Amino acid sequence: MEKKGVDFIREIILKDIEEGRYNKKVHTRFPPEPNGYLHIGHAKALHINYTIAKEFGGKFNLRMDDTDPEKETKEYVDAIIDNVKYLGYDWGEKVYYASDYFDKFYEYAIQLIEKGKAYVCDLPPEKFKEYRGTLTQPGKESPYRDRTIEENKVLFEKMRNGEFQEGKCILRAKIDMKNPNILMRDPVIYRIKKTSHYRQGNKWCIYPTYDFAHCLEDSIEGITHSLCTIEFEIHRPLYDWFLEQLSIHHPKQIEFAPLNLTYTILSKRKLTELVEKKYVNGWDDPRMPTISGMRRRGYTPLSIKNFCNEIGISKTESLVNIELLHYFVRQHLNKICTRVMVVLNPIKIVITNFPEGKVEYLDAINNPEDENSGIRKVPFTKEIFIEKDDFMEVPVPKFYRLSPGKEIRLRYAYFIKCEKIIKNERGEIKEIHCTYDPDTKGGNAPDGRKVKATLHWVSSSINTSVEVRLYDHLFTKENMNEIEEGKTFLDYFNNNSLKILRNCPAEINLKDVKEGEKYQFERVGYFCVDPDTEKGNNVFNLTVKLKDEWEKIKKGGN
Repeated sequence: MEKKGVDFIREIILKDIEEGRYNKKVHTRFPPEPNGYLHIGHAKALHINYTIAKEFGGKFNLRMDDTDPEKETKEYVDAIIDNVKYLGYDWGEKVYYASDYFDKFYEYAIQLIEKGKAYVCDLPPEKFKEYRGTLTQPGKESPYRDRTIEENKVLFEKMRNGEFQEGKCILRAKIDMKNPNILMRDPVIYRIKKTSHYRQGNKWCIYPTYDFAHCLEDSIEGITHSLCTIEFEIHRPLYDWFLEQLSIHHPKQIEFAPLNLTYTILSKRKLTELVEKKYVNGWDDPRMPTISGMRRRGYTPLSIKNFCNEIGISKTESLVNIELLHYFVRQHLNKICTRVMVVLNPIKIVITNFPEGKVEYLDAINNPEDENSGIRKVPFTKEIFIEKDDFMEVPVPKFYRLSPGKEIRLRYAYFIKCEKIIKNERGEIKEIHCTYDPDTKGGNAPDGRKVKATLHWVSSSINTSVEVRLYDHLFTKENMNEIEEGKTFLDYFNNNSLKILRNCPAEINLKDVKEGEKYQFERVGYFCVDPDTEKGNNVFNLTVKLKDEWEKIKKGGN
């Protein structure tokens, strides 16, 4: 393979191929724990593992790392599979499961005992922690460390047979209690958990720890390069130790920086807390950074992949501005979305010189970015709605929209001029009376006169009513990795992250929409039809606003 501006992972793989390692093959995997839904950080790891495998003509496995029965469920497995499928990554003929290897893991544990490299320890949890030592002080050897091989085999079998209560004993690797890496100080290999497994049922009451199981899963599947985030770097010596002691196929673990995103939390534990405490409406809440949430909000697989390509691979952690993600979402939706007109906060316009009862159907371009998108017809009537913010009775400087005596253009329609304001008894504007110029159909004046504003609008008599859900950042703090002392991440929860607008007038073409369809609301943003949509109540989620904040940030704006 030709070398071309590669990152450090590809450089390692290229060198391995050049040296003939792993028979010049590349085999990667994506091994999520099914204890929650995938988020955008997982998407980055998935994208790296998948694209590298395909780039080198290798293989890619999707594997459920399901070794903890207390937290893992079929719901999470199904969601992960659905997410990976939605993103368009092909894992081949089968999904792999760590739980399929439980018998093999047990055999490997017996082998370590027989080699004098593992022992059953009866230290209670509080003593285990005390004996383990600290980051600055070495640990102490367990009084059970010198049990004979036969005694350990018998005790381990009793653990498997359920003869001990939870917490009574554990199986530990025998490494070095003075090792500066605290994870190497006789780590736990197996613990007793009398909990039914969602796939294995009650066959097992002991379960392997992540550090023991993960390297074995990679080895069993013939993985060549185990690509994971940088927090697993400290685990690598243990990964290597198990494989070396067992003398089995030894993949190479390589770590890269995880994704950190502004105004976002990517901790599965914290996301679970948001769901369980009902700060959000489930894992697929459009405010969540989960793939399910992003899908419901209208993010496309291509935009997520383009984002992952752009942020690239490095060893150094950094904080990525969420506007970069929005930029790629916006770029894709701009090319594929039909334009429509929806008024979120309406005020009525009466066009006094337009014939009473007349309906004129005007041509509207579906998508100027797609020459094959065609046109649609929008009804124009005597009374229409515009956005309340598009009118100002006493305009401030540089307010170019509608105001008394001022002329503006209605999108796809005519020039109108504000002639009169009608107020109610409380002094609030009830409606605005305007006149239109019939010679400006299509938005152009034959005499060449210009206007500075073009407004979207909706007929007040021929329309459909929609519910619009507007979203903002889930948290108010830009860097959620820097929580102030005495506070938790929940203290930064944005209580204004969801705003629901009901009965918004929309052009009649939105009367019959389907879940997942995406539109651009002209002058507002991109929206996706929510699953809550039902007959008579069309619900739209804001995907991203039209305004491109990323371009502004790149140019040094505020």
